[in-house]
Amino acid sequence: MKVTVIAVGKLKEKYLLQGIKEYSKRLSSYCKLNIFEISDEPTPDKASEAEMEQIKRREGERVMAKLKQDSFVIALDVQGQMLTSEQVAAKLDNLAVTGKSQVIFIIGGSLGLSDQVLERAQLRLSFSPMTFPHQLMRLILLEQVYRAFRISRGEPYHK
Repeated sequence: MKVTVIAVGKLKEKYLLQGIKEYSKRLSSYCKLNIFEISDEPTPDKASEAEMEQIKRREGERVMAKLKQDSFVIALDVQGQMLTSEQVAAKLDNLAVTGKSQVIFIIGGSLGLSDQVLERAQLRLSFSPMTFPHQLMRLILLEQVYRAFRISRGEPYHK
């Protein structure tokens, strides 16, 4: 399976970079992983609703340019469906069995994802009703994808 993560914004925090490097290494036994960073738009402190929508639209256009037509797209969205780790594993298994071997996860910037990106996604996935920094979500996502592969193969992983 080929797993791609498209994330808005540049990751700078050393501890997150180290964690992502570790999970990328672990995932190399299970899938081909690619991570693309899409540049984010500067957001004024007191941006209006219209300015925020324009920022999301611009970021969304850059995300959409990276999507492949035959890929299964999963957008991380606080309003999305919440799944257990076992359900994520089953979903990835089902995609592989049905010939959808290219999965793209999208992590938006600080304002979230544009409507265009959300509409393109076949699954909108929420990790929690809480808000997490989008930089941290990369690490959380990779850990959950790794966990899903371990679950699917019946390999031990702490609960």
